[in-house]
Parts: sequence; C-alpha cells; structure tokens
Amino acid sequence: MIRHSYKTSESWKALPWKKFRRNLFRLQKRVYKAVQVGDKRKARLLQKLILKSTSARFLAIRQVSQLNAGKKTAGIDGKKSLSFEERFNLEELLKMNNGNWKHQGLREIPIPKKDGTTRVLKIPTIADRAWQCLAKYALEPAHEATFHARSYGFRTGRSAHDAQKYIFTNLRSQSNGIEKRVIELDIEKCFDRINHSTIMDELIAPKGLKLGIFRCLKAGVNPEFPEQGTPQGGVVSPLLANIALNGIESIHRYHTQYKEGRKLTPKTSTYKIVEPSVRYADDMVIILRPEDDATEILERISEFLRKRGMNVSQKKTKITAATDGFDFLGWNFKVQSNGKFRSTPSVDNFKAFRKKVKNIVNNSNYGSTTKAKRLAPVVRGWRNYHKFCKMDGSRNTLYHIQKRAYTVFNKETKQNRHSSIKLIEKAFPKVSYSENKHNPVTGTKSPYDGDTSYWSERNSKLYFGDTSKALKKQNYRCASCGLKFIDDERIHLHHIDENHSNWKTNNLEAIHESCHDYKHMSKSAS
Repeated sequence: MIRHSYKTSESWKALPWKKFRRNLFRLQKRVYKAVQVGDKRKARLLQKLILKSTSARFLAIRQVSQLNAGKKTAGIDGKKSLSFEERFNLEELLKMNNGNWKHQGLREIPIPKKDGTTRVLKIPTIADRAWQCLAKYALEPAHEATFHARSYGFRTGRSAHDAQKYIFTNLRSQSNGIEKRVIELDIEKCFDRINHSTIMDELIAPKGLKLGIFRCLKAGVNPEFPEQGTPQGGVVSPLLANIALNGIESIHRYHTQYKEGRKLTPKTSTYKIVEPSVRYADDMVIILRPEDDATEILERISEFLRKRGMNVSQKKTKITAATDGFDFLGWNFKVQSNGKFRSTPSVDNFKAFRKKVKNIVNNSNYGSTTKAKRLAPVVRGWRNYHKFCKMDGSRNTLYHIQKRAYTVFNKETKQNRHSSIKLIEKAFPKVSYSENKHNPVTGTKSPYDGDTSYWSERNSKLYFGDTSKALKKQNYRCASCGLKFIDDERIHLHHIDENHSNWKTNNLEAIHESCHDYKHMSKSAS
C-alpha cells in the first residue's frame, strides 16, 4: 500500500510510474491471452485485479487529468482540472467504489456538423472519466482479442493509415481495381442508436464492471430512446461502439484462389477467405468485385444493424465505381483510366485545413512570429496525415497558401524579405511523403500480445526528423523511464539543456509526454 504524507506535486511525481506501467501491462497481457484461448472466466478474474490495482487507478487519473486532449473540459460539476491533493483523493474514491461506481449527469455541448445538423457531445465529470478510463484498461485487452483485423478506428496500435493502405492493396492495378465498385456505408446516428442490450450481451466483464458500464450508458440517454445510445465524449464510448459493431466486417466475404509459388499448379495453389471491408469506427467501405450483388450485401448489413438498434442511412450510403472516386477518412481514392490507384487529400479536408490557416494568417491580434509558431503544428500535422498520398501539384504543396502568408508577413515585418522568408520556412515545415508506402499493422496483432519490440518500433515510425533519429538512437525506449513506446501516449522531444534553440543531436532525447511533464514540473518547483 502507498502512503502519502503530503499530497503535493512532488509526491505525485515521486510515484513509481514506471512500475505502475509494467504492472498494468502485465495484467492486460494476461487478460488478452486468456480471451484468445477462450478462457473468459480467467479473463474476468484478471479484470477484477485491474479494477483493484493501485497502478491502474493512478494511471487512469493521470490519463484524464494530464494527457487526454479534453483534459481541461469541464463536466456537469464545472471542474476543469484537479489539484494534486484532489488527484490523490480521487484515487481513494476509485479504490472504495471501483466495483459499484455511480455516474453523475453529463454536460451537453452541441457541435455543428458540415451538413447543417448538430451532434451533441456529452461530457462526464473528471471523476467519471477516470472510472471510465479504469474500465477501459480492463475491457480493451479482452475485446482486442476478439476484434476483426479490418477494424482500425479508436484501437491502440492502429490508425487511419492502415485503412488507407488496405484500400490501396484492394484497388491497385494488380488487384484489378479498375473493375471494382465500393459501397460507401453510412450508419444513421450510430452512437445515438446503439442498443444497450447489444453492448451488455457482448461485454466481456465481471458483474461490477458491467453494472458500471450500464450506469454509464443510462447517464447519457435521450429520453425518447431510453434503451439506445452511447454518449459521445466519454472515454469508453468509442470502445463500446467497436464492441457493438464488431463482426460487420465479415458480412461480405468470398473465397479466392492464389498461388504460393511462381507457377499456379494443383500442388502450389490453395484458397483463402477474403473480407474486403474496411471499418474506422462507424465509417466503412466495402469493396465489390464485378460479380458481387451490392443489394444483397446491403440487405445483410441492414439486418446486422437492425439487431443492434441501428439503420443504414439511405441518404448517405452510395455504391460508387472505383474509377469515379470516393472520399473516406479525409482522403479521396480513385482508380484512374490507366488502372493506377491514386489517393489525395479530399476537397472537404483541404478546405477545412485552408480555413484554419487563413484564420491564423489573417488574425490581427498577434504578429508574424506568433503566427509562424501557431501555423507550424497545423501544417506539420496536415502534411503528416497525408504523407502516404500523392502530394505534388500546387494545391497540395501549399504554394498558393504560402504565397498569401508571405505577403502578410512581408507587410508586417515592414518589407524585410529575409525575415519573411525565414518565418515562412518555420510556418510551413516540410514533411517527406511516399505515396502508398505505409507499412500496415500485421493481421490481428495487438499491443497486448506482448511483442514489445514490434510495437515500439512500429509506433516510433509515426515520427520523423529529429524525433525519429532520437528514437533509433535510444532503441525505441523512453530516455527518461527506460520503457519501450508500446501504447498510444505521445512521444515528445526534450531539450536536455532546456535551450530550445539548441538542436544538436546530443541535446535531444525522445521521452513519453508524461515523463516530459514531470521534467518541467521539477524545473518549475525548483
């Protein structure tokens, strides 16, 4: 048992975080392997250990109060953050009530959608988010052992780029993509209509955890649909949606003959099952051969969804020829008349990005230096997301946007051409691209399978430049805590001498975001 004389920032930082990570991962790996071999009873016993684990409780509180993107968003209680004393008190509350957690109400935030409608984010309190994170630690490894290989959204170790590569593999010239069609599937109000009984029936969890999830679902219900919906904005909601939709990827499948040797002979040929569907959360694309019956496939999908309280959107679901092109996850995919596959940023994605850049460049509240600093992460993020696309041409190289920014910067720096060019270089960092060269995740692999070498190296490939060099030098281990980068926590580049102008290789080290926080916490305390 851990005792705390003083509930301060120093006592929080002094907690054995490295040990906590190892303890939690050890339990999660055992849960994953138990479900893999069909021993759900053992998995539920191990999940109970996670809920009772001091390591898991502290890591859950740290995740929602320090690391998550929405960490400063208040719930219905108005709390935007926790003091260090409140974090320790929350740990004690989770310890006493982890198997009998009662959710508070949710704060509703309307978000406008591009089609003119609104969706409602339902934000839990920080305490409820911490319990949901603890629940996710127990649930995720169990269901990772059951999830389909072609499900890529909101899963640890998987990304939109995996979905992008799978579409390329199925539509490139070697796969006769020029002859194929796709079903662009849209599920009507997916998160709002998922049947609660479906989630509860599919859930691999002990009784206390199931009760907490049931209360979580009921805290966010629409009075018109009391038996449906999972609240968007909750930590565990994307996982619950994946649990409810798991299996939809297998509805369209067929056998195909393929060769194992140079020549196709009775001895070297065999058959394999192909499931040419790609799902990212509630967005899905089904790839069809010329002989496939799209109407029949859609009927089977509709039946699958009806059993779960959902419907296919007749308005947005389309059957499209691959040669006509289609949008998915911010990209436009198209097979050209010569059979060559192309992936580019979609028109809507580019417009949204250009709007963000314009808002920064045209803002009169701050100068060019600040604008350049704010533009850099936006531009780098956009270019990184599209780095496996075809990115040449004036639009995607951002020539016209850079030209406009240069005009503004040049005016603000009083026609100092050299300064304006330097600012443009900072504001629009280059990111190399290699069309369709992403290395996809292997089969049904999961970070909980224990293959830390594979996952740390794979996660490190998401970074480039100085961060990538530091990661290779460190053998993909955090320079602060020494653990490998196997989860989704962001990797930060730390300047050892605290001089952010010193970019020498020996002054840079790659570390976990949380480890970076603690380094700066020590500095501010001193």
